[in-house]
Amino acid sequence: MWTKKRVKAAVLFHALSDETRLDLLDRLKRGEQCVCELTEALQTGQSRLSFHLRVLKDAGLIHDRPEGRWMYYSLNREGLENLEDFIDELKRAIGCSGPSKQCE
Repeated sequence: MWTKKRVKAAVLFHALSDETRLDLLDRLKRGEQCVCELTEALQTGQSRLSFHLRVLKDAGLIHDRPEGRWMYYSLNREGLENLEDFIDELKRAIGCSGPSKQCE
């Protein structure tokens, strides 16, 4: 089970490791947005933006929804809760672990 959680955490943290992707998440805090709005707001090409949106979607951090010829993006609550759960697990471990015996 821990291995599965680690793989998921690695995907999540990879998605969060890029400034453009963090900018996208910040924009999506305001609500669902069309890819055309995101392209204009971030002053970047649609193909470059699509790559970053795919990474965020694969990590489960955003949803996409097609409407006509456009794609709309929004934050995925469940994906953000998975990230929060992983961080909470690390924080709980701080209280449970004692000093290392290896260097005594």
